[in-house]
Amino acid sequence: MNFIPPDFAPAYAEIFMLVMVCVVMLADLVAGEKRRYVPYLLTQAALLGCALITFVTFSTETSYTFSGMYVDDSMADILKLMVYGTVSAVLIYSHSYVTDRGMLSGEYFSLILFATLGMMVMISASHFLTLYIGLELLSLSLYALVALRRDSLMATEAAMKFFVLGALASGFLLYGMSMVYGATGSLHVATVSEVIQSGVSSHEVLVVGLVFIVAGISFKLSAAPFHMWAPDVYQGAPTAITLFIGSAPKLAAFAFVMRLLVEGMGEMVADWQGMLVILAVMSMAVGNIAAIAQTNIKRMLAYSTISHMGFLILGFISADWNGYSSALFYVIAYVLMTLGTFAMVMLLCRSGFEAENISDFKGLNKRNSWYAFIGLLLMLSLAGIPPLIGFYAKLAVLQAVVNAGFIWLAVVAVLFSLIGAFYYLRIIKFMYFDEPETNEPIESRFDVKMLLSANGLAVLALGIFPQALMGLSLYAIQNSM
Repeated sequence: MNFIPPDFAPAYAEIFMLVMVCVVMLADLVAGEKRRYVPYLLTQAALLGCALITFVTFSTETSYTFSGMYVDDSMADILKLMVYGTVSAVLIYSHSYVTDRGMLSGEYFSLILFATLGMMVMISASHFLTLYIGLELLSLSLYALVALRRDSLMATEAAMKFFVLGALASGFLLYGMSMVYGATGSLHVATVSEVIQSGVSSHEVLVVGLVFIVAGISFKLSAAPFHMWAPDVYQGAPTAITLFIGSAPKLAAFAFVMRLLVEGMGEMVADWQGMLVILAVMSMAVGNIAAIAQTNIKRMLAYSTISHMGFLILGFISADWNGYSSALFYVIAYVLMTLGTFAMVMLLCRSGFEAENISDFKGLNKRNSWYAFIGLLLMLSLAGIPPLIGFYAKLAVLQAVVNAGFIWLAVVAVLFSLIGAFYYLRIIKFMYFDEPETNEPIESRFDVKMLLSANGLAVLALGIFPQALMGLSLYAIQNSM
């Protein structure tokens, strides 16, 4: 029996990323303490190289490799490009923060790249085991990143909570996958879909497996009632790590849901649709109501994330092209808003001081009117106020839900969105109408100034002209299904 080597072309970006992780670790060892900029520049070069490889090898055709365990399609390429851009922005925003706190090390950069590699594998997986390997590579890197500040008791506690609950969720996911394997005899996403469609598998066993899979997915999305880890981890982790956790992994989580539920178990839509309805309503309720009571900005943003994941799930509930593309548009919009918001929080941090309270935003307009304006755009967008991208993202998923016949669900979502507007507007009130607690100037690097300005203006521009991004989202979904 002759061995036929797999086609490595669809996975060139992943191979390059793995090589660059090794290069970054060796470079950090050689560069030493005085040249910490070397691993930083190499990390950015790794992301740029992956982006170039993904862009050059971009194709409208879907290709499989590694015995059908790995897929390269339009959705994978577009999501990977978004991930590279997001991680690069995270590194730029957090550079001063991690430098001041002694975290600018090879460990930090290699863990970031390993997590990115995990996301890339998740996005291109077409086999349950590949999905799980990508997820665990991402999760283990995140656990270590949260605990990176060894001198912080809070960070260590957050990492322990994250690890224990994450292991529990991984167990749920594995058990659900084993049930699906028992019912269908395969772990290939396409084969599972075919067996379910043929009707020869046990529906009862599949439903039990589906319950555990949805529970595992909900944890990774931080959707209620599997959200318990999010507020503690967001608050306990260093702000730079919180920014990373709250942004790029959501893009990978979207792909995870698409591969597992839509492509693999799409024939069971009647079963998982009802589960997602419950998750969406609970997430919007818990997230928006609990956020009102928070005084810590990172805990408030954690509950905000939970509510936004509820809106994201609405796109999947409609179970059609329009809904999936609206969900993709929503997750891209959410990542863009989250990047800017946590960048604003880190902007107020300085050596020896953590801007963790909402009151730290007081009088920002008097300290720096431009940054206050960017903060205004971001808060209004998160609240879903027109003409910003957050409004169009919510409108898109609500239209998809209404078209699917869930009018009552759209009404509930709008009501919770109105409740959620309160805690975003409260920050605007602090920025513009309260006296600053300190008159210390806000200092930032030139690249952070430019990127944050572009970030805030993109939230406005993509809200006024959303057609290009919506068209890209629709293209990604239609060409990969």
